[in-house]
Amino acid sequence: MAVVHKRRAAITALPLYHSGPLLKKYTEKKDFKKYFAELRGSSLFLYEDDMQETYTEQLDLLGLKCMLTGSPSRGRRAVVFTLRLHRDEVQLKMDNPAAADVWRGFIMTVARKAIPSNLGLLPGQMLRLEEVLVQENERRAPTATLPPLPPRPSFLTSTSCPPSKDKHASEMPACFYTMTRQEAEQMLEENPECGNVVLRPSSLANNYALTVRVIHPTRGTLMRNFRVAAVEEGFIIELDTPVSAASLDEVLQCFFQLTAFRLYPFNKSQPYSTRIDLSPAPEYITISSTTPRLVPRAQVAPMVQSQPEERDASPPSKEAEGDYIVPDEDEPKPVPLTP
Repeated sequence: MAVVHKRRAAITALPLYHSGPLLKKYTEKKDFKKYFAELRGSSLFLYEDDMQETYTEQLDLLGLKCMLTGSPSRGRRAVVFTLRLHRDEVQLKMDNPAAADVWRGFIMTVARKAIPSNLGLLPGQMLRLEEVLVQENERRAPTATLPPLPPRPSFLTSTSCPPSKDKHASEMPACFYTMTRQEAEQMLEENPECGNVVLRPSSLANNYALTVRVIHPTRGTLMRNFRVAAVEEGFIIELDTPVSAASLDEVLQCFFQLTAFRLYPFNKSQPYSTRIDLSPAPEYITISSTTPRLVPRAQVAPMVQSQPEERDASPPSKEAEGDYIVPDEDEPKPVPLTP
């Protein structure tokens, strides 16, 4: 039994406040089903019996709107509680009023962070409720030891999950590994430089789990595991306040946003080559030949120079020197006129 309790504590990673048998059903159902319940943190975990290691169902009590108490039937001592949660309406049935008062006290204390009045409990049980209230307030108090984040880029300022391009995409995220919880924790511990989030199959069929390595300010390195339940609409990250997503990629993106991007997916580095291996050169290529290469000379036709045109070498004719031209003798001479 101690091994089972240790295993449950590792799976849920939440403190145990109260446990015991009860019956549960949704209001639209007809019959109750018997469970062994554990109140851990602000969640109620339901098991098929007290020896089952992995819980069958989880009820988030932070979304509790009200808790109605039904009167016991005539001749019967059983008490029925109606819990109106964020999405569903659940009924819990206890065997007797004493057990019902204990369950009501613990459920209302963790859901409303206050001890309810008009409880028929013993002084030791009231003291335990006060201890639980202090412990739960410390657990849910915001952590002030985290270092401040650097300015975030504009594309990371959105607090909503990014839409999925393909809701039914068959490709798994790069940080998905088919391994057990122990193998995932060992891989994260031995390779801290490669990332701190591993997506893996859950021990429950058709479900998944996130194994996370975190650095606690006082407790050092811790391993945490979160279950991702597969539902008809997609997936649900089972946190104190459940987060829904349409695909496994959205599951990772939502988880990174919820942790202020202090976590990043595990991506094991691949080895690099340090040697260049080349295939041998073909036989018809000679790489180490020392024969000088002959460069063919260009075939250019010789230039034909044009011959200068022949010119008349005789000097140009010169006119007779003098101021007068001697006329020919045959020409008539002018007759002088007499007065």
